[in-house]
Amino acid sequence: MATIIRGGTVVTAEREWKADVLVDGEKVVAVGEGLDANGATVIDASGCYVMPGGIDPHTHMELPFMGTTASEDFFTGTSAAAAGGTTMSIDFVIPNPQQPLLEAYRTWRGWAEKAACDYSFHVAVTWWDDSVHADMGTLTREHGVNSFKHFMAYKGAIMCDDEVLVNSFTRARELGALCTVHAENGELVFRLQQEIFEKGIRGPEGHPLSRPPEVEGEAANRAIRIAEVLGVPLYLVHTSCIDALEAVTRARLEGQRVFAEVLAQHLVIDDSIYRHPDWNTAAHYVMSPPFRPKEHQEALWRGLQAGMLQTTATDHCCFCTPQKQAGLDDFRKIPNGTAGIEDRMSVLWHHGVRTGRLTRTEFVKVTSTNTAQIFNIHPRKGTIAVGSDADIVVWDPEGHRTISAKTHHQNIDFNIFEGMEVQGIARTTLSRGRVVWHDGDMRTERGTGRYVDRPCFAPYWHNQMLRNHLAEPTAVKRERPAGA
Repeated sequence: MATIIRGGTVVTAEREWKADVLVDGEKVVAVGEGLDANGATVIDASGCYVMPGGIDPHTHMELPFMGTTASEDFFTGTSAAAAGGTTMSIDFVIPNPQQPLLEAYRTWRGWAEKAACDYSFHVAVTWWDDSVHADMGTLTREHGVNSFKHFMAYKGAIMCDDEVLVNSFTRARELGALCTVHAENGELVFRLQQEIFEKGIRGPEGHPLSRPPEVEGEAANRAIRIAEVLGVPLYLVHTSCIDALEAVTRARLEGQRVFAEVLAQHLVIDDSIYRHPDWNTAAHYVMSPPFRPKEHQEALWRGLQAGMLQTTATDHCCFCTPQKQAGLDDFRKIPNGTAGIEDRMSVLWHHGVRTGRLTRTEFVKVTSTNTAQIFNIHPRKGTIAVGSDADIVVWDPEGHRTISAKTHHQNIDFNIFEGMEVQGIARTTLSRGRVVWHDGDMRTERGTGRYVDRPCFAPYWHNQMLRNHLAEPTAVKRERPAGA
């Protein structure tokens, strides 16, 4: 059954114009003014913007972490995403140390079969031996994985040391894959956590004290320089502070292929929340990296405006109040994570577009198109064009809502944006041509989301990096020292 979205203003990363959008099956088949409906179902987009559905490049559904499991599963999480105008997420396969990467990947693929919207996976490298080297090759060639994640934090669990980073980055270079990193100096965090706890600071206020901006800045710079030496492109997740942003900016101005994401949460929430008098409230904001003082927020907005930060994400990882209370007497045991997949688009529109920080085309870039391009699924995703998947959001710029755990669709009993009034909401969301959300009516179906293959990038990106940083060396001819 065909569908026509009529009377709206189409907005892509390149331009905006008055046009109808005709969808047949799962694809966009025409974009233009005055298209013939020819019996198609009509969606009235008068007064609205018609944009590519959001792509969240950083989520954690059903994640086993810190002795518990995230409360959001792939069906509830992708359904909540649809309610907010997001039509695809890229989640993370995180093997335990010594667990084969392929084994973990198959486990996550099984969990994700219930998804209601499309999804893909980054795969984390949490240890190293020859089997990891081999599995990375299989994942890229046979399973459409083109990005590998590296945690520089969480000592004693999933943290990568420099040896693992170098081995994995080198293998990614061979495969044409993109390296992503969680940039925090795990050794420093571990030491600071011990010192702060021993000083008697046991509540959530200890969390940001143990992870100051400097530990993120150091790790970001180290990962960037390792990537530079090895000639591999790099993507930094959840950039939260001036220190890391400066490292990214310097590298990009030097011509290095470095990308960075920022979370919607880090743009609008500051670290004062950790001193909230209610322990449960403060604990719900415990995530890593933590929320920062206000000056970092303004710097992150400038980085987004300047193009030094290219994507926006949520690091959506839900833990309900009883789960957070595992750290009631020890902030180090509070499961790290916050929600946000349903609210990202509205928060960014309200605080970005309505304030003049972002244009509408820039909004599309940072919520959808840039992610599709960086992770090599454009123009299938991230645009509205003939032949693209019909992942579309009809966006009502005048629509209002008050964000609240009482009304959201995320499977968590708390919302970090609680009480925030936003203007700009998803009126209708289509996932590959199916209406999955319309005027407050959730229409998602379990298992209708599909896994999206993401081909590797070789030869362009990596050959360019190699030319820039790894020119063929030549040996210097010398006389052999006497007596040697």
